[in-house]
Amino acid sequence: MSRRVVITGLGLITPLGIGIDETWPALCEGRSGIGEITSFDTTGFITKIAGEVKGFNPEDFLPKKEAKRTEKFIAYAVAASRMAVESARLTIDEKNGPRIGVITGCGLGGLAMLELTARTVQEKGPKRCSPFFIPMLIGNMAPGMISIHLGAKGPNISVATACAAGAHAIGDACNTILRGQADAMITGGVESVITPTCIAGFNSMKALSTRNDDPQHASRPFDRDRDGFVVGEGSGILVLEALDHALERGAPILAEMVGYGQSGDGYHMTSPSPDGDGMIRCMQAAIDSAGITCDTIDYINAHGTSTPLNDLYETRAIKKVFGESATKVPISSTKSMTGHLLGGAGGIEGVFTVLALQNGIIPPTINLENPGDECDLDYVPNVARKADITYAMSNSFGFGGTNASLILKRYEP
Repeated sequence: MSRRVVITGLGLITPLGIGIDETWPALCEGRSGIGEITSFDTTGFITKIAGEVKGFNPEDFLPKKEAKRTEKFIAYAVAASRMAVESARLTIDEKNGPRIGVITGCGLGGLAMLELTARTVQEKGPKRCSPFFIPMLIGNMAPGMISIHLGAKGPNISVATACAAGAHAIGDACNTILRGQADAMITGGVESVITPTCIAGFNSMKALSTRNDDPQHASRPFDRDRDGFVVGEGSGILVLEALDHALERGAPILAEMVGYGQSGDGYHMTSPSPDGDGMIRCMQAAIDSAGITCDTIDYINAHGTSTPLNDLYETRAIKKVFGESATKVPISSTKSMTGHLLGGAGGIEGVFTVLALQNGIIPPTINLENPGDECDLDYVPNVARKADITYAMSNSFGFGGTNASLILKRYEP
């Protein structure tokens, strides 16, 4: 990367709290945000647990009338973006608005609105379909509403690459700045699909944990007894800026983005390749684009979903890429505490990686009691660790074999 792109603002809505000040301490303390589902009646469902956001009031971030008709994933995205822009001390006006864009990732969009409207049309007829149905359903309405509320009139794009969407959004936002198409980008991921059809769908794939009697221990990446992932919800947003733009306005510089890798498995609809081929090429591409070697990486925020295959194949891929360094680099899965935010995962994990660089603290992988077969790396089990981190990698791998790896660096003038 010839120009330099830095991160100047962060915003979080997660099952662990509203904002950085609530979420980051909980993450470092190893708390779980997983509990019984309260948003619908789970009678008859195989899985009855999820990582729900608690205590979120959309009227804190949106006008009252609008808050009532805004789908939850859009409200999360707008809220996290307001936090990020405020922490970046970025004022957006008519003059600079066209040079500030928005790219966010989302996997399933307004699934709750789809379910509600389908029932309404079936039971009461097509004339009862809400005029807000389509606008509240489509994933690109998250960046659209961020643009409307914050005045960011530059490139406006939604990424839909399943569980890699948030990370792809961040990488693409960085490239947008590098190409000179924007001076700053509001970027990250969002998801809110703790709904009957989502849980039923993943249950039919046997993808979810069924540890209903012990939800806080259900998400256990790399552990021998992992039995599937736990659906989470929320949003993680970053403000990326060209370094010269950030310096000119005296912005707080939190970290630097230095590498971005992408790849496709070309293997299976839902399973990664057993040899980790796509993950390997993705991580290596990120390392190459950063102009560093693998032994320079001080921390990996793993995709680490708590599914039997993903954790094993990601471990194999890390061993292949990092060679002898694989046993030395600390790795953790924050999904053990937040659950898996699907399209929003790369966003919140990108924020977590910045915070790890800033604070010199690696969040733990909780519930790791007995490492699974071949899962023999340093996953920072159960207790956060102080560390001197200069370079950190964040991995996101999605259904369809779509992969993204980001490399962030502690900022040095």
